[in-house]
Order: sequence, then C-alpha cells, then structure tokens
Amino acid sequence: MVEARGPLQKSVTILGATGSIGDSTIDLIQRNPDSYRVVALTAHSNAAKLASHARALKPEMVALADEGAYRELKDALAGTGIRVAAGAESICEAAGLDADWVMAAIVGAAGLQPTLTAVRRGAQIALANKECLVCAGSLFMNAVTEHGATLLPTDSEHNAIFQVFDFDQRDKVSRIILTASGGPFRTLGHNEMGLVTPAQAVAHPNWSMGAKISVDSASMMNKGLEVIEAHHLFGMPENKIDVLVHPQSVVHSLVEYADGSTLAQLGSPDMRTPIAFCLGWPARLDAPVAKLDLAKLGMLSFEAPDDVRFPCLRLARTALQVGGAAPTILNAANEIAVARFLGGEIGFLDIAGTVEDTLEKMASPQIATIDDVIAVDAEARRVATQGAGQRAQRRNVAAAE
Repeated sequence: MVEARGPLQKSVTILGATGSIGDSTIDLIQRNPDSYRVVALTAHSNAAKLASHARALKPEMVALADEGAYRELKDALAGTGIRVAAGAESICEAAGLDADWVMAAIVGAAGLQPTLTAVRRGAQIALANKECLVCAGSLFMNAVTEHGATLLPTDSEHNAIFQVFDFDQRDKVSRIILTASGGPFRTLGHNEMGLVTPAQAVAHPNWSMGAKISVDSASMMNKGLEVIEAHHLFGMPENKIDVLVHPQSVVHSLVEYADGSTLAQLGSPDMRTPIAFCLGWPARLDAPVAKLDLAKLGMLSFEAPDDVRFPCLRLARTALQVGGAAPTILNAANEIAVARFLGGEIGFLDIAGTVEDTLEKMASPQIATIDDVIAVDAEARRVATQGAGQRAQRRNVAAAE
C-alpha cells in the first residue's frame, strides 16, 4: 500500500524526475519530508533510477515515456502498490493528477503537452522546460491565464529576474539582463571550436546539467532560447532583453529600472537555490547551498557576448523578431543538430549551421493552435535531419581525403 501522508503537506509531481533538475528537486524534498507528498514521477527511459526514486518517495504513480522500458520498471516496483505506466499519454496522465505543484523538467519540446496538461488544471508550475515558451509562447501564456495556473520560472536566470522584477511597474523597467557563463568554449577561436568533441562540450565549468543543455550552453543557444523565454515570461520586447557574459555565474541576472537602479540576484551556482525558491513559494525554503563569500571571490567580471563566434544567440534573436513559427523551427532544428553532434555525426559548428539552414528553408506562418506547433515542429525536424545528414556526409568525405 502507498504510505499515507499528513494533510498539511504540499502535493508534488515531478516531470523529468531522473535528470539533474529532478535529482535536485528530490534532494530538497527528502530534506523536508514532512512538508511534501509526492503524487507522481516521470522519466524518459531510465527505469532503474526512476524505480529508486519511487521506492524512496512512494508516489501514487510513475510513468516512462519509453514503452520499451516498462517491464523493467514494473518488475522493479512489484509489490509496492505504486501504479506503473509507459508511453507519451501516460506522461500527460501523470501531469493531470491532482498535485498542487508540478516541476516541469522534461527536456525539449517533448515537455510541452505534459506541462500544458498541468497548466489546464490550474496547478503551480515550476517551469524548468524553456521549450514550452520557445515553441508555443503566446499559446502557453494564454493557457496559464485562462486556467489560473501559477508560473514559477526555475531557470536560474529567469528565477533571478522573477525575484527582482516589479510586475506592478513593468513600464518602469528599462531592460532585463540575462547573464551567461560563456560555457567551456568562451575563449576558443572559431577554428578550435570546429574540432571540439561532445565530451568537451558537456563539461560545463560551473553548472551540473544534462548533455543537451550543456551543449546548448557551449553554443550559447541556451541563452538565445532564454531570451525568447524571457520575452514571454516578463512581457518585454526583444530590444529590451540583453545578454551579459559573466564567467563566475554568481550574478544570475539583473533588472534595470527607469530611475537608474539595477537590481540583481546573486548566489552560488547551484540549481537547488531557484528550485527551493519555487518549491517553497511564496515562503523561503532552507536549501543546503554554499553561501556566497564575496571577499573570497574577490572579483566578478563581465563582458559582451560574441555573436560572431557564437551565432546561435543571433539566430534566436532573429527568430524572435520574425515571430510566428520561427522560434518553433529554431528549437526543433537545434534539438536535431545537438543530438547529431552528441552522436558524433556532425561537428560542433554544424549545430548553428543546421539551425540556420532550416530557418532559411522553411516559412514562418503564424501559430494559432497546439496542433500548429506540433506540425511545424515535425516538419522542422525532418528538414533539419536532412540538412544534418548532408553535413555529416561532407564531413566524412573530408575526413577520408
């Protein structure tokens, strides 16, 4: 039988429970066991890790997107009383269960439908999936308003802005400034970046993240996606959203006001800080995070981003300016290109090249429905797959010569 919990506990569902965000969320919950009751956990295919989390947290339901891993998960949880499911529909089913708070941490466009399911029942959403807003920004935000959901940004940058943004005086905000670490290739030249390996790209200097997000950070596409996300979250036009490279990752973002004040949120580079903010909201939750010692740090440095060496940031800004389906195309093409790079099929510089080619080949019609998003996403993946394949062939020919 599933263990009964106290009536004052906040009920929680974690979509993407086996990734780095899911791990950090579970760590905080386990440190505060009397405050939270876990309703559901989901993952893509890591049955062993999901089962381990489930045995510790005793949710009502667990679900895997990968149906091929169902039997492993079912066997691992035999006798626990926990309901086990698999397939894309089961992830949405888990998101639809009655939980007060949902961590939306599924990586990529795959997180859109489950997160919308939680939005439509008016839950508190800790949004760690930026692709929901990149692919379907206006539709997603309209759904949040229509269904009375609460959106709590979990990305460290957007969470930082959320903490210092005066929503009652939005007209007095001059600009918002997203900080970026610059990733592992911040000082590399163009030719050197053409030779980097997937292992080098996922070795982020400051943050512990999954492979896809780490590569996005290395290419600065992550920051481009965050510009689009910030536009929707805070209602700011593209020309009032700046990016500043800050290698120490201590100042997580800033908000500049009309009177000359600039407010910033600072903290150690540990995702448990923004997750704790969202998990405890509107109260503050204790988190086992190292406190800042500014005297020990001694110096914080900042520099402008290099749009020439890191074209993904420019591509994302252009997609936001074009509007319509362009951000959806951008995201789909990037997901394909990153997967091909991690698989060793294309080079690091081919990521931006594949995205740019896909944007040039496709029209950017207006997005009116989620079905439109799904259709554009599918076509962009087809075009990007073809383009990445051609780049891979040219790379193989060059290597053989």
